[in-house]
This record gives sequence, structure tokens and C-alpha cells, in this order.
Amino acid sequence: MSAHAQAHAIEDHHEDHGHHHKETFVTKYIFSQDHKMISKQYLITGLFMGTIGILMSLLFRIQLAWPDQSFTIFEMLLGKWAPDGVMDPSVYLALVTIHGTIMVFFVLTAGLSGTFSNLLIPLQIGARDMASGFLNMVSYWLFFISSAIMVFSLFVEAGPASAGWTIYPPLSALPQSIPGSGAGMTLWLISIAIFIASSLLGSLNYIVTTLNMRTKGMSMTRLPLTIWAFFVTAIIGVVAFPVLFSAALMLIMDRSFGTSFFLSDIYIAGEVLHHQGGSPVLFEHLFWFLGHPEVYIVILPAMGIVSEIMATNARKPIFGYRAMVASILAIAFLSTIVWGHHMFVSGMNPFLGSVFTFTTLLIAIPSAVKAFNWITTLWKGNLQMNVAMLWSIGFVSTFITGGLTGIIVGDSALDINVHDTYFVVAHFHLVMGISALYGLLAGVYHWFPKMFEGRMMNKKLGYIHFWVTAIGAYGIFFPMHFVGLAGLPRRYYNNTSFPYFDDLHDINVVMTLFAIMTIAVQVVFLYNFFHSMFYGKIGPKNPWNATTLEWTAEQKHIHGNWDGPIPHVYRWAYDYSKLNKDETDYVIAGQDYIPQNVPLQDNEDELEH
Repeated sequence: MSAHAQAHAIEDHHEDHGHHHKETFVTKYIFSQDHKMISKQYLITGLFMGTIGILMSLLFRIQLAWPDQSFTIFEMLLGKWAPDGVMDPSVYLALVTIHGTIMVFFVLTAGLSGTFSNLLIPLQIGARDMASGFLNMVSYWLFFISSAIMVFSLFVEAGPASAGWTIYPPLSALPQSIPGSGAGMTLWLISIAIFIASSLLGSLNYIVTTLNMRTKGMSMTRLPLTIWAFFVTAIIGVVAFPVLFSAALMLIMDRSFGTSFFLSDIYIAGEVLHHQGGSPVLFEHLFWFLGHPEVYIVILPAMGIVSEIMATNARKPIFGYRAMVASILAIAFLSTIVWGHHMFVSGMNPFLGSVFTFTTLLIAIPSAVKAFNWITTLWKGNLQMNVAMLWSIGFVSTFITGGLTGIIVGDSALDINVHDTYFVVAHFHLVMGISALYGLLAGVYHWFPKMFEGRMMNKKLGYIHFWVTAIGAYGIFFPMHFVGLAGLPRRYYNNTSFPYFDDLHDINVVMTLFAIMTIAVQVVFLYNFFHSMFYGKIGPKNPWNATTLEWTAEQKHIHGNWDGPIPHVYRWAYDYSKLNKDETDYVIAGQDYIPQNVPLQDNEDELEH
């Protein structure tokens, strides 16, 4: 029995039994196996974790702008770590570590992929649900448990993990190194191990669902670019995350069971430790073998979301569909052979450095293909400047500006000068952090009516949110490049010991003021999100006049998505502004889009894309 035949047998089975069983509060809202509910659980958990991560960045930005000053907020939130309101140096490192961990893993990986892969894969390929609803539920609850452990680690006596989000040994491998190397570090490792299990279960589910459960007529070349992005992201996750899992296990062994994978010839306070033969550079290789694909696990879903929203709101077919798919596949392959560019200053052989420089600069090509295709999609389009479209255009802007500095840090000769300075911080925050967040927010504004049964977010509040965030984000990270070029090192809680950096102090104050403004406006978004969830006005079934299948599903959420039979697909996902053979009107008169489930008309040609 072929995979497609099996999928249709499952579909028929679902149609018989899909929505007759009675759901309780627990099975509907807590241990739900419905992909739509699980996507909302991921999103709200991600927003909660994001709020914690962003508030941490506010604390250390205040510290950098006004070092050695007393702040009541420090004493209130940090307790014994801020005696008399002055931040302790070790808690500064802890804040930076947990901020990075939460934003990269819990917000941009789980929050983005978990939310939109779950929401959109079944709806856009025409499936009743994920291949395994149970595994999907287990995946979310593992993510929830790992989030809870990470938050709990903030409250341990010796403080949370403080070795940076990259947790390099020996700070992470020796419990006696610094205050945050004790129980906080152990909890960090347990949390990440559970997070990886969650991520792998989710990824396998996304891959199987995409390959096996597409509706009749939905060939791979008719998939929306969102699905291509989620599908390839899941494949990268399955390849890369187990490597970090092995590194975490070895680190746990070094910490608790006396092994020496990452330790050798260590002295603490004059005492010679028994560790011999290990290498911290081995850990760097294992960490970055996940760490660089991780960048693309974060950015690819955002790219897919932006491609979909831009085509819909430009009222034009996406430019270069096949080139877009090819560039997603090229990025996925290249992402696994560039990790060494994080390690140019680790004593790497210069020849190997030049190889990694070559592969790193190579990855700029598929990224540039995508950027040019987005710009060309906008060109001469009938642009609908709604909130989701603004976030998408903002994404292209930050992706290009952040990506250009990647050419500098990706070149071994140039990177040595800026490594471990604020230049690197500015680069990856723009290209990965801000860009991926813009993609996440674009997706939330665009698919909010699909998530919450037709309710729309407030457009005016959305515009305020976008413009203040866009100005604020550049206000923080644009000056940061110049501070980094001037040589200011990252992760220092106070630069007053170095008179050389006195002239840069005012720039730090400016960046912090922009950070306060940007963080404050997120309250507008949170109000808009939660208020609209209950009181937003109900919009039409297809509010953006989009072509993809999710807008043909019932507005009211039912288990199984479609009340009747699943729609079949007759065309690709981007038939916008398509004219009839005579070029006198649109194919469907007066309507500038043709949904994927509409059969080919007599008055149109099927386009090769």
C-alpha cells in the first residue's frame, strides 16, 4: 500500500471518527492532541519565556549604561545578587547566559517552529492532523518541562548557569569554577537534554506528516514555501541536535562522574586536579556543529513565513519559486559544513580556517537569492501594507543588514580583529535574533485569525508595535557595530577599569535608552494579543484573500480541520493576479486570487513555475 493510499485511508478513517468523541477541559486545553491547540500552547509558552529573556536583557543593559550605580529594580529582582541595588559581577554573567539560552532555544527554536509547524503543516498540506497526535502532545510537554527547569534554575542557591549560552568548559565542566558552575549548570544541562528530546520528536512528526499526509493533488512542487521551510528545518534539527545531546551527556559525565572528555591539566587555587587528556576545543566542535545549523533552524521558518506573507500581500506570485526551494535546500546542506567559523581564534590551523571561510562565504549565495527574490516579489506589486507585511519587509531589511556583517565575521583574517567584541553581538542579533523575531511576529499577526477562530488583532496597535520596535532595534544594534569595531569586548559587566573605553560610554547609554523603549512597546503587543484573543472582532473566513488551503478550513476549530471531505489541490500556492487567456480580466472575474482547491478553468493556462 503506497504512502499516499495509506494517507487517504487514514483520512477516511478520520472522517468517520474525527469529531464524535466528547472532549473534556483536560483533553481539549491541557493534554490536547489537536495540532491547532498544541501550536497555541507552544506560542504562549514561548511568549512567556521571551518575556523573561527580554527582561533579563533590560537588566544587563541598565548595568552597562550606568555601572556601579544603585538601582531599586536590581535589588527587587536579583535579591542577594544585588546588595544595596548594585549588580554583582557573577549575576551579570548568569543573566547573559540565561538570556541567550532562552531566546535561542525556547523562543526562536520552539516558539517559532513549534507554533507554526504545528499550526500550518496539516492545514496547508490538507491533512486532518499530524501523523502522530500523541507524539505531538509529548513533544510539547517535554518542551514545557524543560522550560520549567530552566526557570527553576534561576532560583538555586549558588545562582544559575554562568558560562555563557555556549557553556564552554572548564567553567561549565568544573562545579567549583564559579558560583554558577554548581547546581545551576546541572539544571541547565538537564533542561537542554529534555529540550532536545522534545525537538527531535516534533521534527520527526513534521517530516513524516509532510511526506505522507498531503492531500490529493498536493505534489511537493505545489507546497507553499512555508511548508518547505518547516520540512527542511525539521531535517536539520534531526541531523544536528543529537550532536549537542552527546556533548551535554559528556559534560554531565565530566562534572559528576570523573571523566575527562573536555578537561586536562587544570589547576584551581594551586591544587592540581586529576583530569588529563581531554580538550575544551572538542566541546567547541560539538557545540558549534549544532550551533551553526541552529542559526538556520531559527531563520528558515521565518523565511518561509515571510515568503508566504509577501506573496499574499503583494498580490503577486512569489518570484522564483523553484530557486527559493533550491536555496532552502542549499542553506540546509551548507549549514552543516561551516561551524568552524565560530572557532577561528581557538588555535585552528590557518588552512582549515580558509576552508571554513570559503564554505561560509558560499552560504551567502542562497541567502542572497532569497533576498533578491523577496525584493522582486515586491516590485510593481499591489502592496497591501498591513501589519504582517510590515514585519515581513522589516525582516528582509534586518536580514540584509545583519547578513552583510556576516561577510566580515565569516572571514578568518577579519574575524580575528572583531572576535568576542560587540561587533559579533550586533551581527547575530540582527541577522538571527531580530530577523527571526520579526518573522515570528509577522506570522502571529497574519495567522492570528486562523489560531483564534476568526478573531483579528487591532491594526492600529500593531502599527505602533512595529514602528517603535523597528526604530528601537536598529537604535540598539546599529551603534553596537561601531562599539565593537573600537574593540569593546562582550560579556564585561563594567568597562570603567579601562580608560581606553571611556569615550564609548555615551553610546552604551544611547543603546540602553533604545532598549528600554523597545522593551516597553512589547507591552502593547502583549495587550493586543491577549485582548484580541477574547474580544477581537471576527473577520471574514479568508481575511487576506490568500490562496492556501488553511483558509478553506472551518473558522470554528474542529478536530479534523474540515467538516466535509478534505479539499483536493489543482494548482500551486501562488496564483495571484492571474489573467485569463484574453488578458481582459482575472481568471475568476473580479477576484485577484485563485485558491489551490479551485480546478483549472477553461479560460486559463497552467503556469510552469
